[in-house]
Amino acid sequence: MEHQLTIYNTLSRKKELFVPLHAPHVGMYVCGPTVYGDAHLGHARPAITFDILFRYLTHLGYKVRYVRNITDVGHLEHDADEGEDKIAKKARLEQLEPMEVVQYYLNRYRHAMEALNVLPPSIEPHASGHIIEQIDLVKKILEHGYAYESEGSVYFDVPKYNKEYRYGKLSGRNIDDLLSTTRELDGQTEKRNSADFALWKKAQPEHIMRWPSPWGDGFPGWHCECTAMGRKYLGEHFDIHGGGMDLIFPHHECEIAQSVASQGDDMVHYWMHNNMITVNGTKMGKSLGNFITLDEFFTGSHSMLTQVYTPMTIRFFILQAHYRSTVDFSNEALQASEKGLQRLLEAAGNLDKITPSATSDVDINTLREKCYEAMNDDLNTPIVISYLFEGAKIINNILAGNSQISADDLKVLKELFHLFMFDLLGIKEEIGSSDGREAVYGKVVDMLLEQRIKAKADKDWATADKIRNELTALGFEVKDTKDGFEWKLNK
Repeated sequence: MEHQLTIYNTLSRKKELFVPLHAPHVGMYVCGPTVYGDAHLGHARPAITFDILFRYLTHLGYKVRYVRNITDVGHLEHDADEGEDKIAKKARLEQLEPMEVVQYYLNRYRHAMEALNVLPPSIEPHASGHIIEQIDLVKKILEHGYAYESEGSVYFDVPKYNKEYRYGKLSGRNIDDLLSTTRELDGQTEKRNSADFALWKKAQPEHIMRWPSPWGDGFPGWHCECTAMGRKYLGEHFDIHGGGMDLIFPHHECEIAQSVASQGDDMVHYWMHNNMITVNGTKMGKSLGNFITLDEFFTGSHSMLTQVYTPMTIRFFILQAHYRSTVDFSNEALQASEKGLQRLLEAAGNLDKITPSATSDVDINTLREKCYEAMNDDLNTPIVISYLFEGAKIINNILAGNSQISADDLKVLKELFHLFMFDLLGIKEEIGSSDGREAVYGKVVDMLLEQRIKAKADKDWATADKIRNELTALGFEVKDTKDGFEWKLNK
């Protein structure tokens, strides 16, 4: 049976039937992390959201090229016009090479994604590895007359672009409002208009990360990287571009302007955005100082946490809300997710305890179709989960002798749980077993020992000793090696 996926297109502001430009191939680009700090819960949401989309498109038979970029140059984050490069700043404070900072946090990000069972993308390009492509993009925009050079920097001319195309069509913003409300910034005199954004910035003498260009040594504006890398790996027209709702303006709005100004038409067919993780109704994020890192969830080491939460509890917690709705953090909500996940895992494990009967008094085929209908309805994972709970109730009733199921229907029920719970929602079955718990504990020990290595590098001997002593007290034997560490649990 063919299943047709409908997704919400942020650009048209409505659900649309997904029709790939080059079926059966699908090109998908998602804005990845800026790697100057540990990933927090807010980073987990887009990773999990688009992991679900990746899994489902693949299940439907599409050949998906999933590109998720790495912003490894700190100045590319935020408005790209002013402010110190965050990676360079961290490198200067810690007396490291900028790419040491990048590699350290990128390793930790990938480790966290693996723990969350987020599949790796097809391609994971780095912004710093595509400076040539970004310079070429700026050249094309200049050639087409939608940018100008000023004092060694290059800016996108927003009002000029807006005369022929609409700037603000993704976010719904009005350019007149932008021109009247944009705050003054240092260096604003370089711009013709306050709404113009940087395509290339002249590097000041103290700027560490810089590259030669036709306009002098400098660095690309934040918005350039995704346009340039999306075009390189997915072509001038591709299917899906995704990210968090906080990227709609200015980042994705500027991406649309750049693509149209450089090639004459829109690059992206569908825009998709996940909503935010909130704390007491306020967005969780580094800039607000209210974030909890994934490492802290996995170890229970944050003051706002009352216990350790496994990666699968975090994943399940996020999937219990539709990706376009907000998710408000609380220990109570996470504890409820933990209990709900355990119920489903126990039900899935109990499938092997069922002895089939000659006939059935349960309708498993309808339940399966309902799961597909929910997935096809803009990836409605909370509804899928509700149907899985219906399946769990059926399993418990059969084991209690209140219902019966035939061998054929039992096979369908097993396939339903395997497909929707494990393959598509990405829940790891082993989390409910002792082997699974040991695997999680092992990841936690690894993360603690990585923190110890960082503490030693910072000459924070007290923290390093505390981590080792507490692990020793719990029965772990820790050995330092030239490559890092080794450990084992003394039983």
